[in-house]
Amino acid sequence: MGRAFEYRRAAKEKRWGMMSRVFPKLAKAITMAAKEGGDDPSTNSTLRAAIKNAKAQNMPKDNIDKAIKRASGKDATDYTEINYEGKGPHGVLVFLECATDNVIRTTANVKSYFNKAGGGQVANGSLEFMFNRKAVFEFEKTEEMNLEELEFELIDAGLEEIEENEGMVYVYSDYTNFGELSVKLEQMGIDVLKSNLKRIPTSPVEFSDEQLEDIEKMLDKMEEDDDVQGVNTNIN
Repeated sequence: MGRAFEYRRAAKEKRWGMMSRVFPKLAKAITMAAKEGGDDPSTNSTLRAAIKNAKAQNMPKDNIDKAIKRASGKDATDYTEINYEGKGPHGVLVFLECATDNVIRTTANVKSYFNKAGGGQVANGSLEFMFNRKAVFEFEKTEEMNLEELEFELIDAGLEEIEENEGMVYVYSDYTNFGELSVKLEQMGIDVLKSNLKRIPTSPVEFSDEQLEDIEKMLDKMEEDDDVQGVNTNIN
């Protein structure tokens, strides 16, 4: 589970280095969370997580506040959440999570990304069983933190797996436990840097460096699209 997630995280952060790319996506996530669950982060765990993710990317407070206010404004945009599934170069499987105000536009764009890379879309639901939807939390490991004790504390909140990698701790759980785990980590005083819902491949595949170069070209195009909120693959 972890290696696949780590690859996607590192690749995404490399591509999302430009603020002009990441800020619109973070703002959209904040607006959607506020519109669905209310504009008070203290009672809306999804909004609270979206704000933390934005802060982790150094998004200015003014941008965050504007994104929250946009949810209740007269000109608030109605976003449709829609998924797309397909196969890319060298048979890589791709599950896209999108939020759009124009489904026709997004559908056409996604189709072109797959086709131009020599792949193609598949019917929605075809790849669902190839991924497990997980809640993933990321935070720094402090000197006083004992992972065995932490694991024991988090089991009742739905913890499935905990990993450490280069000074960072990753906590995994079923997506239905996102809110409960988020609250538990806060109660324990743990400063979560990022928390998201991820689709982790059930059977990750190794690709050569040459193959990954082809795949990354397609993924770059997908993640540059403002309507694409999440890109999940079966890359190990």
